[in-house]
Amino acid sequence: MTDPRSTDLPHEMADHFTQPLARFLKIEAAAGGLLLLAVLIALLLGNSPWSIQFFAFWEMPIGLHFGSLDFSRSLQHWINDGLMTFFFFVIALELKREIVHGELRNPRTAALPFAAALGGMVVPVGIYLTITAGTPVMEGWGTVMATDTAFVIGCLALFGSRIPPTMRLFLLSLAIFDDVGAILVVAVAYGNALNWVALGFSLLGLGVVAGAARLGIRSVPIYFLLGGVVWLCFDASGVHATITGVVLGLMTPARVWVNDTRLRAILGRVLAYPEGGGWSGDTEDRHDLRQAGTAVREALSPVERLEMMLHPWVGFAIMPIFALANAGVAITGADVGQPVSLAIIAGLALGKPIGVFVFSWLAVRLGLADRASSLSWAFLAAGAFLTGIGFTMSLFIAGRAYAPEVLDAAKLGILTGSVLSAAIGLTILVLLTLRQRTP
Repeated sequence: MTDPRSTDLPHEMADHFTQPLARFLKIEAAAGGLLLLAVLIALLLGNSPWSIQFFAFWEMPIGLHFGSLDFSRSLQHWINDGLMTFFFFVIALELKREIVHGELRNPRTAALPFAAALGGMVVPVGIYLTITAGTPVMEGWGTVMATDTAFVIGCLALFGSRIPPTMRLFLLSLAIFDDVGAILVVAVAYGNALNWVALGFSLLGLGVVAGAARLGIRSVPIYFLLGGVVWLCFDASGVHATITGVVLGLMTPARVWVNDTRLRAILGRVLAYPEGGGWSGDTEDRHDLRQAGTAVREALSPVERLEMMLHPWVGFAIMPIFALANAGVAITGADVGQPVSLAIIAGLALGKPIGVFVFSWLAVRLGLADRASSLSWAFLAAGAFLTGIGFTMSLFIAGRAYAPEVLDAAKLGILTGSVLSAAIGLTILVLLTLRQRTP
């Protein structure tokens, strides 16, 4: 029971998933602005007198070299395959938390963003393949599949409370499904020739992680060490190493180890000690204090604890660094009229909104999904256009899918398609919110 003398508001069960969601949205919105700044800096440096040095910097080899054993990669590779693993890990953590504790617990509620994400992947790919049929760039079809979570949430943040909360949840869930789907495609379609021995060790490593969790090992550094070993095995297997983040994120427990009742009992025992006694020496009171510290930490689920720890680093460090390393494109040397550019623009700015809206409408019409009354079809259509902002994941996949001679044209298509999608979506939202305010 809540202490009536407490100066804080009483907690409700809903706080366990609404508060983490609000924190996630705030970080994503702020990270979107920083990501935009990083994109602009990369574009300026990529078209400046220092462009040669700028691009050469990201190709700088970093790693270990022992005789015939060479484990070195370019700086860009370490960013795209190493740091981005943490991005996918956080995305998987958020998906796991929403499925276990959040709105996605209800299958019919989860079905709407899932159907929208499916449409937002299938239709753009169909348009892309139609335009590029018979050309070598057909293999880049994965570029038009995903949605940039930070930019989408950042766009919604511009409108504050004038946007229905259900729209934010819908687009966040859609973007998470999109990103997980995209990384699975990357792992399967854009990997190298499989090394079955390394893949076997990868699966063995995942089994060790699961066994450690079953044994009750709760040390975060140990799991980060095991995760690093699994990443190295996947990297050697030919499967894209960032799949490690998705798998480990979904394996992370979403239940607390110490419930509220036990936490209160442990803290009560500590508070019962007289003041001024000190906590030094190998005494029972010191043991109780250490136990209380563990209990406080374990009162949060591993999913929420890791998300709180890593999400700011991903949003404010890893994503801007990724943008600096990948968004630079020599605009003067690229031609937006190339088939690859046109296919990407059409896939993002046309295929994404059509796929998201049509599949959402079909899911509701067929009785497979529920649409909240506050999420009108007009707002959903505006959100569908925003899903065409594929920046981060599109650049990520483009780096794997295209040959160097067409990569700049592909990047230009991604930037153009994302800007066009954002402009259309924001224009619709402005018109909708103005109409709401008109008496």
